Amino acid sequence: MVRSKIVGLGHHVPERVVTNDDLSKLMDTNNQWIIERTGIQERRFFDPEKDTLANMAAKASRMAIERSGLETKDIDFIVFATITPDYFFPGSGVLLQRELGLEGIGALDIRNACSGFIYALSVADQFIKTGMYKNILVIGGEIQSTALDLTTRGRNTAVIFGDGCGAAVLQPTEEDNGVLSTHLHADGRYAEELYVKDPGSSRPHAERQADQILDTSGYKVHMNGNVVFKHAVVNFSAVIQEALEANQMTKEDIDLLVPHQANLRISKYLQEKLGLPDEKVFNNIMRFGNTTAGSIPIALSEAWAEGKLQPGKIICLAAFGSGFTWASALIKW
Repeated sequence: MVRSKIVGLGHHVPERVVTNDDLSKLMDTNNQWIIERTGIQERRFFDPEKDTLANMAAKASRMAIERSGLETKDIDFIVFATITPDYFFPGSGVLLQRELGLEGIGALDIRNACSGFIYALSVADQFIKTGMYKNILVIGGEIQSTALDLTTRGRNTAVIFGDGCGAAVLQPTEEDNGVLSTHLHADGRYAEELYVKDPGSSRPHAERQADQILDTSGYKVHMNGNVVFKHAVVNFSAVIQEALEANQMTKEDIDLLVPHQANLRISKYLQEKLGLPDEKVFNNIMRFGNTTAGSIPIALSEAWAEGKLQPGKIICLAAFGSGFTWASALIKW
């Protein structure tokens, strides 16, 4: 039986560190208020003079490829998960392809927000299983900072998000390891509870043309935090349980849970519900904030560097976010 396995991981975050105290100079907030509600102490914001989503993704990709023992030319397909591409179109997948000099290979963009990396992983997993591709580069990355309302009006979302990219290289394996299963879900009834409205296509001409726009609020992140939190804790738990049941496992079989870094309160809730000790849950939201599609691959890359991804270990990935979408993956390392 052919499965896909992750053979290399990498990440890149911008140099600029933005602390809670930095944000308190822009809006009515403070370090204690932010930590109590999110667990975040600092995040990274990109430098528009030197950073793009594509070149940050390229740096993460080169790290992942180097760790895999492959060469860049070995990559034969790209799956890029992001909701903040460098351009409205084309997607950032082709820009990453250009950055890496991989002329001619296919590049697919995934727009599933916080669940994007697991969706992208699932797509790559299917391509590997069918034999269509052999070395797939899977990216999750975002530049969220420029979509935030950095005023008191927008503080409930502005304090949460950060910028960064993570990457994984997938290969086929016939050994008893790799991606065991992936599980993808969505419920569009709640699309407007967490979204950025503009630039959307379904607008009158005057509302879509930048030089005619008077109200720019539609370009900022809107989040109904209470609704998102309530759905997140339910669906996070359910999709983890779904992955375990699909593989005849129980929560005791999880060696490491790597949740989407949405909010430390959500991660702590999941940890308590699953009865997992601290060493079995990986969190880095304290240092990077919520990097949306980038959060799981960045966390995986750090977990690998810390020696937490050892052969034979059962790794559970889970995410919930805008759409609403939610997803999980169970991996035997």
